[in-house]
Amino acid sequence: MITRTIAPSESGKRLHRYLRTLMPNFPLGQIYKMIDSGKVKVNGKRKKQNYELAAGDELTIFMDEDSFKQTNGAEKKVKFAGVNTMIDIVYEDEELMVVNKPAGLLTHPDQTEQKNTLITRVHAYLYKHNKLDSALFLPATANRLDRNTSGLVLVGKTAGKLHELNQIIQSRELEKYYITVVEGTVTGSGTISGTLVRDTDKNKTLIGGTREAARPGAALAGEKEAETRYRSLASGGGYSLVEVELISGRTHQIRAHFKSIGHPLLGDIKYGGRRFEDVNYQLLHAWRIVLPDGTVFKAPLPPDFKRILKQTGIPLPDNG
Repeated sequence: MITRTIAPSESGKRLHRYLRTLMPNFPLGQIYKMIDSGKVKVNGKRKKQNYELAAGDELTIFMDEDSFKQTNGAEKKVKFAGVNTMIDIVYEDEELMVVNKPAGLLTHPDQTEQKNTLITRVHAYLYKHNKLDSALFLPATANRLDRNTSGLVLVGKTAGKLHELNQIIQSRELEKYYITVVEGTVTGSGTISGTLVRDTDKNKTLIGGTREAARPGAALAGEKEAETRYRSLASGGGYSLVEVELISGRTHQIRAHFKSIGHPLLGDIKYGGRRFEDVNYQLLHAWRIVLPDGTVFKAPLPPDFKRILKQTGIPLPDNG
């Protein structure tokens, strides 16, 4: 007999849809038969297929635990076979993981890569260490970073924690700090504001209202307000080390905003930057996150980042 207590985050889900999530290898028709025949009960009573589950409901499935695991475990083994489980874990508890993503690794699968991504590595790692029950919930990231941006990514291991993380991000209660090297000399601190618009054909973010954004025939996504705060940490060799705080979180926001003030990121060819020896991607690292309760997570600078600072004569920042 399988028993589950419905969590607050699962409240409102239809019974047949919940069972479909719980037993992904079962055909939907078989799930309907189980409900109709009384092999599934809620609080000890039979319910209809479209019954809306409520927080605290006790779900009972009349199937032995071994059969349940055997039926739903085979696909997991295949799914995670051969997946790299190497991840740099900054913090982990029962509900939250904070992972330091390396540059060059996708956060999520896309059309170019399905298996070797940060989230698939996280899933494989959790499965390997018997910490994953993907029949109930598949852990997911609350924030994402571009392929070539390194640094901190928050992973909700439970539906409740993921919802909580998404809420504090949407309400802008999460403080997100990046560190980058930009071309030219930047002094003091400041704020870059202005709307951003996406050129979906070029996968590029543009400053709204500019000639570039308004070019004829461009497939543009709607303008969104964006705000970026920064402070200069040091300069040297024609470059500046800058800490950036994202107030809003738009795609390529930091890259587009610094291009707009004439200081593109080192190596960011797409946004007007120049290659630096072997670096032809944005030198950008999400190095500090502060939760609303004051908890701070930090990720040290990657080796390539430190090497470039040494070559340009820029001193390492504190905690770098």
